[in-house]
Amino acid sequence: MLTKTKKLKIVKDVQVHETDTGSPEVQIAIISRRIDELASHLKKNPKDNHSRRGLLQMVADRKTHMKYLEKKSPKRFNALNKKLGLKK
Repeated sequence: MLTKTKKLKIVKDVQVHETDTGSPEVQIAIISRRIDELASHLKKNPKDNHSRRGLLQMVADRKTHMKYLEKKSPKRFNALNKKLGLKK
């Protein structure tokens, strides 16, 4: 689970402007961090199918946000991919 301080750190790393909390970049970064944490949980608990379903939903949600950002601004999309180390 992301704590408030972890989330603020993620937002500060990728925000577009000073008061940005909801841009696609921020949303993708937060979802990516939640995916990483849930993936590590599932490695320890392989039979947790409810969490696995949530993970798949988050991956689909991130993919939707990434498609939107790629369509709107390919330059910002590529910069975010480099920063987070994601692939299309």
